Amino acid sequence: MAPMRKQREQGEQGEQLVQGARGKHRKPKALWPHIRTAATLAMAGTAATTSVLTETGHAATRPTTEQVKSEVADLYRQAEQATQQYDGVTADAVHTRTELAALQDELARRTESLNRSRDQLGALAAARYRSDGIDPAMQLIVSSNPAQYLEKTGMLSRAHNAEAAELTSLATQQRAAQQLRDKAAADLAALSATQRALAADRRVIDDKLARARHLLDELTPSQAAGIASADGSVAHPLTVTDVHAPNARAAKAVAFAFKQLGKAYVWGATGPDAYDCSGLAQAAWAAAGVALPRTTYSQINAGIHVPESQLQPGDLVFFYSGISHVGIYIGDDEIIHAPRPGAPIRIASLSEMPFAGATRPA
Repeated sequence: MAPMRKQREQGEQGEQLVQGARGKHRKPKALWPHIRTAATLAMAGTAATTSVLTETGHAATRPTTEQVKSEVADLYRQAEQATQQYDGVTADAVHTRTELAALQDELARRTESLNRSRDQLGALAAARYRSDGIDPAMQLIVSSNPAQYLEKTGMLSRAHNAEAAELTSLATQQRAAQQLRDKAAADLAALSATQRALAADRRVIDDKLARARHLLDELTPSQAAGIASADGSVAHPLTVTDVHAPNARAAKAVAFAFKQLGKAYVWGATGPDAYDCSGLAQAAWAAAGVALPRTTYSQINAGIHVPESQLQPGDLVFFYSGISHVGIYIGDDEIIHAPRPGAPIRIASLSEMPFAGATRPA
């Protein structure tokens, strides 16, 4: 019985060693220091996405063409969400820098005025010191013109009071300007931190897109051609002469959009050689004299909301639940949009993407 007991004890010890080894080799916690801004929250679905590109210890089954197409489309949507958020904070940063520059200019003017007032007060104080060296009562007695002396001292007193009041006012303004400058600088620092966080998220997406493109490169020519031909193709696209815009401004916006056909999609671009989706919408309506915000999230509220059934040429059409993409409606259920990296600005069917809303700029 002793040998059997010994074997059991050895077996139990071995099992304990195995369990201990498992505990020591658990997967470490992720150390990525995400900054949870509105942008990263918009990308929360990224981590939850099950990618067909994931590799395991076993030989992965080769994905189908449809799986690859779906995966690439999903990655591009994630990238575009990050881009729109990045564009938004970039526009905010530019606005803050402009305000800060104007504030610094105003502070410089106020400081110069303050220095002039100080110089004037210094000269006034020196003059009063020289004249006040004699007792005022004695000066009045020895003055050849007592009335003129009294008038002079009264004027000096009033001038001194006025300068003191001006000095106090300018000092108050300087303190206020300094507070505003400090606030603007703090806001700018916060925006810079947000931009860095968004740039890090975009690098993550860039890596996923690179792996997706690598997988596309491994497809057969016929499979790749199938994806390309099905990607936003329109059998009989409209021409600019086919479009009947409801007014002159909408006509100018549509005409501008047609002139951009074939140009490249570039993240964050606003023209004139390349655009992202919201950059194209903004530039098209700018050509019509209408200033639109920079991002899709703001553009959707920059006008009158219209239902899909009442779309007119020139309307901005937004897609996906996150309002991450926009196109310019041209009629006949077609839009002009900047699709994604590697795909030029082109005409696409309205049904190509899930409709999320539409706005008519005014």
